[in-house]
Amino acid sequence: MQVSQKYSNSEISLHTSKKDCWLVIHGKVYDVTTFLEDHPGGEDVLLHASASGDATKSFEEVGHSSTATSMMQGYLIGTVEGFKGGGGLPKAREGGPMRAGTMQDRNPPSSSFLDYILPVLILAVAFGAWYYLTHYTDKA
Repeated sequence: MQVSQKYSNSEISLHTSKKDCWLVIHGKVYDVTTFLEDHPGGEDVLLHASASGDATKSFEEVGHSSTATSMMQGYLIGTVEGFKGGGGLPKAREGGPMRAGTMQDRNPPSSSFLDYILPVLILAVAFGAWYYLTHYTDKA
């Protein structure tokens, strides 16, 4: 479906209520008013995303199934005026929905020499303090 209607950011910002809710995702404008009650994450999620302006980051962080992204086409009403970026529908992650911050998205922990030497130094200081206190203090 080719949508040629273009909306300004100021016009889009007027549609952030339960009775009239538009979302901007990847430069495309979606009228999700009729979907608010059916959204699995609840209507508050969509209303908050609508009020914050561009919902692209929120949409991508959650990770939606291919079914969810294909449903979006039915709510598409236009594009954002002057938007420069990649077109098309957002890509669904393989394997269904995923949550942000899963182990696959995180960087592996880094280890350095200091990670090994610091505990050894602390142990050596503790041992030295114990040895001094037990062997070189005056016994009264």
